[in-house]
Amino acid sequence: MKILFLDCVNSGISGDMFLASLLELVEDSNEVLSLLANLKNYLKGVSQLKIKLLKIEKFGIQVNQLKIELQEDKHHRTPKVLQSALEKALEEYNFSEPAKAYAREVLNSLFQAEAQVHGELIKKIHLHELSSVDTLIDILGVTKVLEIIGYFHEKFKVYCSRLPLGGGEIKTAHGILAVPAPATVRILENTEIVVQSGPVEGELVTPTGAALLVNLNPISVNFFENIKLKRATYGTGQKSFENFSNILRIFFGEKESEQYAKADNIFEGYMEDVIILETDVDDVTGEIIGNFIHKMENSNVLDIQVLPSITKKNRPNYVLKILCHPSMSDKILEDIFTELGTLGVRINKTKRACIEREIERVKIVFSVRN
Repeated sequence: MKILFLDCVNSGISGDMFLASLLELVEDSNEVLSLLANLKNYLKGVSQLKIKLLKIEKFGIQVNQLKIELQEDKHHRTPKVLQSALEKALEEYNFSEPAKAYAREVLNSLFQAEAQVHGELIKKIHLHELSSVDTLIDILGVTKVLEIIGYFHEKFKVYCSRLPLGGGEIKTAHGILAVPAPATVRILENTEIVVQSGPVEGELVTPTGAALLVNLNPISVNFFENIKLKRATYGTGQKSFENFSNILRIFFGEKESEQYAKADNIFEGYMEDVIILETDVDDVTGEIIGNFIHKMENSNVLDIQVLPSITKKNRPNYVLKILCHPSMSDKILEDIFTELGTLGVRINKTKRACIEREIERVKIVFSVRN
């Protein structure tokens, strides 16, 4: 199984930073950059677009940085215009269907976040910071590199360290706003990504960077283990800080799987670590348990069960079992103690085989006959 580990602790993430780091994983980065430069043909108002991948020294390390020379006379574009340009590029350059789906979801995440923040329908929002061709460069570039390295066609997992958001204020078309920007916060909500404020004043996570990361469904971990490392890459954005490197580090390799049965076990590559949290409660009402279940459903737990039972004193009792990723266990433990008042929780680390699946949206039309 192939692995990407995004070490964001000293960088956060932006679209151009992510793309700059990923480009070192392909043999010919110029092929990808040439494709991206043709985006000027799909968007009105773009008179010049040149993209280069530079090697610069930062904090004593050679890192990748994108240099984009752009001239455009559009101050904002509608979602329909950006969607149309994205679709033309996806078709023109024969992206695979899974790659197309990822690119569309990233762009749609940005639209939904902006619409929710401003309380408007997607088709009515006016994009400012997100309306530049830069946004499409980041989305199409990251999608193309991921396709080249096999993300959409092979067994692949993405891991991510905790994500620093920065702090302070940022100047936007709507005025001065607190960091992180509202759209960034909306995109990161209800995900497994662990975030933290600081450690510097400035925006470390952009909406595009957040959307690209979230739609990879990364597993949040503090460190990785058992990986045969093939490549480590380094990329940076356009911002510099005095005591903060702002360098995104990506580790690319293969996971060294454990043996769970025999050597040719067909499910070996589908195994993942999970935590089972279990506790008994005999002094809470059904309403409290129902509210707790509802809260857990909105906390990205993998599963929750409530089983009626009888204790040793013949008292009615409930056994709660919660299945979650290891990165979520501390937060869920806190919720259990806070919401249910139990004095102890059993913690079991185990494995599960999770086979591949696809989610398809199907439009169903009902006709009513008189």
